[in-house]
Amino acid sequence: MQPPTIDALQAAFDAERYVADRDLATAVYLSLALGRPLLLEGEAGVGKTEVGRTLAAVLDTELIRLQCYEGLDVNTAVYEWDYPRQMLEIRLLEARGEAKSAATRDIFSEAFLIRRPLLRALGNSRREPPVLLIDEIDRADEEFEAYLLEVLADFAITIPEIGTIKAERPPRVIITSNRTREVHDALKRRCLYHWIDYPDFDRELAILRVRAPHVAETLARQVAAGIEALRGLDLYKPPGVAETIDWAEALLALECRALDDAAVDATLGTVLKYREDQERVRSHGIDTVVKRALERSA
Repeated sequence: MQPPTIDALQAAFDAERYVADRDLATAVYLSLALGRPLLLEGEAGVGKTEVGRTLAAVLDTELIRLQCYEGLDVNTAVYEWDYPRQMLEIRLLEARGEAKSAATRDIFSEAFLIRRPLLRALGNSRREPPVLLIDEIDRADEEFEAYLLEVLADFAITIPEIGTIKAERPPRVIITSNRTREVHDALKRRCLYHWIDYPDFDRELAILRVRAPHVAETLARQVAAGIEALRGLDLYKPPGVAETIDWAEALLALECRALDDAAVDATLGTVLKYREDQERVRSHGIDTVVKRALERSA
């Protein structure tokens, strides 16, 4: 059931261990209220995909995820025919002497249709419409993006052998993009839009408290401040929220009770995944990062 207010939605996300700020909660609420897809953009690792998972949990409904990639086509995203079963059916008809009289629709019917994520989302019969998560649309080809635009326009898909299948209750749609390329304006016009930025110190600390509650408060504050300091450098790939949690867990595994130069140097690979970024931090001075983190967290 949809939460009746923005505050209730934000509280429901909190209950599912997702720390959503007011702006994000408002965007999700309006998407539900208006029945419009929500396009979430932001750097990798800021929690875009998790919004879809959390929303499905909040609404107590099915999550149907379509992971986009270069070369994604209709057979993978929408539907395809179950050719082995069709061939078996033809042989059974031949064995019964009915092959000549069998209509084409005998093997091109819904019984032989394999429903992929988009078609499953339209034909879902659960009490609550599913959440359709179209993840990393920027990785798909522009041709698929154009096809998706048609689907979202009417929440209907036409299969030549069967006809048009239209959703009785359109799914809740969350689309994510890491902005490796620009999403077409026509698709953006179909959606509400929200940019998810890296969290600030207070929200990062709140996320750590929820996701890694066993980490001591002092260390959690220092980790959040350390991440803030790292993001302030000119890095190729600044650490995301997932790296923040990994870092706290790694420091805990090494029995570190506070940040120091040696601990940061030993665990830098849990935070920064590019050699160039690690070298930049070391040339900048790990001691400088630690000093800023300790001052910020005090």
